[in-house]
Amino acid sequence: MHMADALLSPTVGGTMWLATAATIGYCSRQVHRSADDARVPLMGVLGAFVFTAQMINFTIPATGSSGHLGGGLLLAILLGPQAAFLTIASVLTIQAFFFADGGLLALGANIFNLGFFPCFLAYPFLYRPLVGKNPSSGRIALAAVVAGLAGLQMGAFGVVVETVSSGISALPFKSFVLLMLPIHLAIGLVEGVVTAAVVNFVRQADPALLGGQSAPRPKRFASRRLVWGLLACAMVVGGALSWFASTRPDGLEWSIAGVTGSEELPSAAEGGMKAELVALQQRLAFLPDYQFRTTTPAAVAPPQVKASWPAVNRGTSTAGLVGGLLTLGLAGLIGVALRKARGRTRS
Repeated sequence: MHMADALLSPTVGGTMWLATAATIGYCSRQVHRSADDARVPLMGVLGAFVFTAQMINFTIPATGSSGHLGGGLLLAILLGPQAAFLTIASVLTIQAFFFADGGLLALGANIFNLGFFPCFLAYPFLYRPLVGKNPSSGRIALAAVVAGLAGLQMGAFGVVVETVSSGISALPFKSFVLLMLPIHLAIGLVEGVVTAAVVNFVRQADPALLGGQSAPRPKRFASRRLVWGLLACAMVVGGALSWFASTRPDGLEWSIAGVTGSEELPSAAEGGMKAELVALQQRLAFLPDYQFRTTTPAAVAPPQVKASWPAVNRGTSTAGLVGGLLTLGLAGLIGVALRKARGRTRS
């Protein structure tokens, strides 16, 4: 559900940047006041896990489409909404700047759609009431599926509203929304199941981390077994399991194709801020589309052959490992910086 710049006008893209920046500011203040040692390393390793998990598109049967984990709900459950929003922002920022996954103009909208709705709506108003004070594995699964479905539905609807409000594409509201929402129901179901599995793993490894906002927060680091286990999972997923990603278009591309006949909209031939952001992304993205850069001119490139599956590819593995580590560094750095700032304030 990563939006490209071709979907957004500068006005809508800039507005979503402002909304996201304001939310980041709010979250930073909250984490600055309450960050604890247990969650700081988790911000990094969970960010790396979500980055690599998003590389694996899974096929939606009987649709010709695919989807991938959003990760916002999972992060909110394990980190709390504010730290989760900062972490998903780190994931999407690394993806956009260094892997050309999602446009730079659209980055604010992508962070808001994949972060705000699951962290600040689905998690507190659906997951927490459903899971209760003494969660069982079954209650966690039920709550994760319901909240995962709702979070992705709100995010998908946000994509539709932002695209139609931009007025630069030929995507009518009714047709677009009637494709976006149903396909993201299926994706949300998988999101909920995966979220429940990871949360139950964490519950077994370190139950204190799921004590809830009203419970005393642990003042120690999360268990080494948990941190290293999640990091190892992230590296395996990014380095090898990413080969098994579905080659079918994701839910957003599939919906666009259902309306226009093409999975991507052509970028408007215009200069100004959009062109500058595109040029900046092209310079910074050293592994575009999670592959090594190619410098072979199209005129002399070898003929295209049918893609194999699994797509064993050094570029994909490198992108998964490097991207996971970059996200680990950025999200972890944010957590450490806010915790140290809190310590200086108290002293």
